[in-house]
Amino acid sequence: MELVRAASLTGYVATMWELGVDPAPLLREAGLSPQVLANSEQLISGVAAMRLLERSAAATGCVTLGLRMAEKRSLASLGAISLMVTHASSLRLALAALTEFRNRVNSTLMLQIEEGDGVVVVRENFVFSTPEPLRQGSDLALGVLVRLCADVLGENWAPLAVCFSHEAPPVREMSIFPRLFRCRPEFDSQFDGIVIDARDLDRANSRADSDLASHARKLIEAVRYADLQTTQQRIEQLIVLLLPTGRATIRTCAESLGVTIRTLQRKLDAEGVGFNELLNRVRMQLATQYLANPCVRVTDVADLLGYGSIGAFTRWHTQSFGASPKKLRARYPDRFRPGHSVRAPR
Repeated sequence: MELVRAASLTGYVATMWELGVDPAPLLREAGLSPQVLANSEQLISGVAAMRLLERSAAATGCVTLGLRMAEKRSLASLGAISLMVTHASSLRLALAALTEFRNRVNSTLMLQIEEGDGVVVVRENFVFSTPEPLRQGSDLALGVLVRLCADVLGENWAPLAVCFSHEAPPVREMSIFPRLFRCRPEFDSQFDGIVIDARDLDRANSRADSDLASHARKLIEAVRYADLQTTQQRIEQLIVLLLPTGRATIRTCAESLGVTIRTLQRKLDAEGVGFNELLNRVRMQLATQYLANPCVRVTDVADLLGYGSIGAFTRWHTQSFGASPKKLRARYPDRFRPGHSVRAPR
């Protein structure tokens, strides 16, 4: 089960009441409660949290629910990691800390940083064992990411662009975007993430304090939470990063972890999972996510998932989902409505 800190739902209860809906029934439906959310370090199901946000968006009729929650966030919701981020000497180091300790913030969320041509693209990807609707969770994560960057670079900072794979919301809900992001949003994008000036990555943080950042790191490393990253989670993260390069193999993953293939196989066996199972699981989740975005061509999806030909991708997809990518894509608009229950197609 993918676990996240209850702090990932900070601001949920207050936002629901502001929208005129009692959150208690929806929390109960998700197997949660206000008391559970009150303990920010409590571990809860990541799938339950994601589905709660989608159901709540449907119940309130507010498709910007996740962004409204992000407005209420402070870096303190990241826990001890917030000290490392706030006092990092640059945004590059702040993002590196967030990536390094992602398992103590949200193990289902992965950041990919791509540099080139004077700009930097910071992509966000969620990885679950089953396909899930992601709009609210993704919006929430993007809002928090931009607030994190502004905390390091100064309150007047803004990204060059913020990209959403979903369509634009109704006009009546557009006002939150310039308020939260301070730039024009791009909808129906090929990815969820932000685009920033490359110089921002290494611009000095005026609030940096190396002693405090070092102290925070020691505290974090000294505390071993029950949700300490497993080998399975580390491999899933590597697979996401390596798939577009065509090098998502057990050999490459083992080399990345500094162990032999046999040692990696033993570690995965001890956790009751095999490498090929993880590879297929990640591919299924990402395929569902990419194909749900009509702006991403099927040939591009094949490349992103590490397939050398569209034929090989189509054969795998048909075997995994029971239908070709093109046939399944036609079903996604309905399946990915906010609040719609999504299961892996058969």
